[in-house]
Amino acid sequence: MSSQLERLEDNQVKLTIEVPAEKFEEGMKYAFNKNKKHISIPGFRKGKAPRMLIEKTYGPEIFYEDAINFVLPEAYEAAVSEHDLEVVSKPEFDVEKVEKGQDLIITALVTVKPEVKLGQYKEIVVPKTNIEVKEEEIEEQLKQEQNKNARVITVTDRPIKKDDEVVIDFEGFIDGEAFEGGKGVDYSLKIGSNTFIDNFEEQLIGAKTGDKLEVNVTFPEDYHKKELAGKPAMFKVEIKEIKERELPELDDEFAKDVSEFETLDEYKQDIKSKLLEQKEKIAKSEKERNVLEKIIENAEMNVPEVMIENQIEQMVQDFSMRMRYQGLSIEQYLQITGKTVEGFKENFRSDAEFQVKARLVLEQIVNTENIDITDEELEDELKKMAEQYKMELDKLKSTIGESEKEAIREDLKIRKAVDLVVNSAKEE
Repeated sequence: MSSQLERLEDNQVKLTIEVPAEKFEEGMKYAFNKNKKHISIPGFRKGKAPRMLIEKTYGPEIFYEDAINFVLPEAYEAAVSEHDLEVVSKPEFDVEKVEKGQDLIITALVTVKPEVKLGQYKEIVVPKTNIEVKEEEIEEQLKQEQNKNARVITVTDRPIKKDDEVVIDFEGFIDGEAFEGGKGVDYSLKIGSNTFIDNFEEQLIGAKTGDKLEVNVTFPEDYHKKELAGKPAMFKVEIKEIKERELPELDDEFAKDVSEFETLDEYKQDIKSKLLEQKEKIAKSEKERNVLEKIIENAEMNVPEVMIENQIEQMVQDFSMRMRYQGLSIEQYLQITGKTVEGFKENFRSDAEFQVKARLVLEQIVNTENIDITDEELEDELKKMAEQYKMELDKLKSTIGESEKEAIREDLKIRKAVDLVVNSAKEE
């Protein structure tokens, strides 16, 4: 098999792949054996007619599609390897010439990683971050812990107010007709959470247990259910229960209950230490991002849109998996937030573009600096992974192939490149 390379605009490459006639014949034999049992020839039982007679009756073209699909993967991979291409898109194939007994010629149009020309990437100047923990931040943490340990009690002697938790039945109507998905029974809702659309929650404030009321709202123009988007709706709501949270006193007893400390002052000091540690991690992350943004700005590259789209899809999948752990499907999340699929994906675009560009410049820095990973460093990383997944090291190694190990090596190289540029950066 042989191939020729033609570079086009926008990081696209056209591969012209030539499959020898004898290799294509292997594909024809495969196609015949795959399909012969489905082909009828007078005088022969299905599956027993000779290939020559089938081709004479129906033409050899009957086997071309399966024959091409048989030989194409190997031919394509060989062409990519021959020209050392880093392909970032699905190939678009086109059959240029197909004829029995002749060489098969196919073209593949693909997008490849762009060339990156680095500018300055060492001694990047970034803003200095001042790290401090304010008293109000400690108080906020205490308030959150209070809320976690609050007692939820049912109230009957007052109307609904902000931050109450209410249990309601509701049913929605548009133009007097109930609509699908607009009904709920014994639904728990926190007033002020903005879980429901428009000003639904605000209209419940002031109602009492047992009250039945009508709530009027308008669905957003970009609501994910197009049949509801932009339409006014009326909800019939019954208030079944009102609950409030009773907070514990902030004193030494509270500190003993929620921590290993004997006094509230000791507990507050621990909160301060943990907040400081969190802020240091955030500051480190912000410095890293600032450095990489400057390096990206200094570099020259033409990033293919397909790379950004692929990254968005990966981020959406990761987000969907996190939602599933919380018991929500992505469809339910979109319904709750009132977002469209397109709008939801667009939220990831800016960060996806940054991640793609950051990876590209860091890979170029790895090459420029000749950064490598030793076998000992790879072994240390595998040990960390084994501890993380609570597996025996040998067991982990047996589940990881060479391609996975190579991917781990590449990620470790990138991490070294990040450390190199961040450690050389200057804060002013």
